[in-house]
This record gives sequence, structure tokens and C-alpha cells, in this order.
Amino acid sequence: MHRFLRQSFLYSCILLFCVSCKTYELTDAKPVSSSEKSVENLYFSSNEDYVYKCQMDIYKNHISGIVIIKKINETTHRVAMTSDFGNKLIDFEISDNDFKLNYVLPDLDKKIVINFLKNDFQLLLKQKYPVNESFENNNSKIYLSKIDNKAHYLFFNKENGLLNQIVYTKNNKEKIDFTFDAKKHIFADSLDIQHKDFKINIKLFQITDVE
Repeated sequence: MHRFLRQSFLYSCILLFCVSCKTYELTDAKPVSSSEKSVENLYFSSNEDYVYKCQMDIYKNHISGIVIIKKINETTHRVAMTSDFGNKLIDFEISDNDFKLNYVLPDLDKKIVINFLKNDFQLLLKQKYPVNESFENNNSKIYLSKIDNKAHYLFFNKENGLLNQIVYTKNNKEKIDFTFDAKKHIFADSLDIQHKDFKINIKLFQITDVE
């Protein structure tokens, strides 16, 4: 019996290791030649305020409120989140390389929460991506952008040219999936941020439109 339990435990560990080490691969996509040297996420490129209803699920904690995203210069955005009752929850300025925390509610002032928000919004608000490889499937043009050991797969709809999805991977493992619903290049009507190895999900829904 003990030998059987040890073998079962060993097999379970091997299975878990194999699953956790599964690399991200494009499905039903083929490599194509492309003249594109870079691509852009333009959804937050306007100088107008982007105002969204926000729902965040962090493990068993649910937070809802309003998120305002404002481009304050060519490299930096300001992000503020309030509760449904108008109380400020967090306020920060962020770019590809910098992060400045202006305010955080004491209940949210935890390193793990701040780091998740910093990383998620740095990826969400990143505008320019160098192109290393190009692919396509029936619905999308797909561009692979590599930076160090991180890779971003950007999916653009073939019919309207809009960015539908960004898959962020690290060490060839899928980490975060950004899915966009949009009618304009500069404004996403809604977006969904799904973490693949943590129980964290952020959803944003349009409140105001951007011309």
C-alpha cells in the first residue's frame, strides 16, 4: 500500500510538472512574411479621459468601482480607481519603465496587490511593440514581439484591423490574456484581463466614449 501511494504521489508530481511546464503555442496559425517592423496598441493613445466600470476579482475578494485612465504625456498615463460611492481607492502614474504611487487605500496597500496592478497596467497601456515574427490564421494577423525572456502575441482582426487580443508569455509560459472588444482603434468598449497562474481577473466596461 505504501509503495502504491508513493508511486501515485510520484506520478501526480510528474503530471503536475508537465502541465505547469506546458509551453504556449499558436494553434491553427502559419508563419507569414511581413514588412511590419512594429505594431501598436492605440486603445489608450488619445488625450481624452478613458472612463470604465471596473470589476476585479483577486482570489476570493471582489472589488468594483470606476477606473479613469488619462494620458498625461507621450510616455506616461495616470490611472485612478474609485469605489462605486466615489471614494478613492488607488491613484498612480505609469509608463513602460516607471511607476509612481500617488495614493492607495490602506486596505489595498499590500505589495502583492500593487505589483499585480503595476504589471497589468504596464502591459495594458504599452503602445509600441517591435515585431520579431508574423503569423496568421483564418481570422487574425498575429505578431510576435520579444523583449528579453518575455513575449507578446498581438492578434489583429483581418476584417477591421482592430486589436482583439494580447497574450503575454514569460519563459514560453502563458501568463496573462488581454481580450478587447472595440469598434475604434483608439478606444476599447470593454476588456478582460485573465491571469493564467493566479486567480485574478480584471474587467473594464465602457462608461464614456472617446471621439
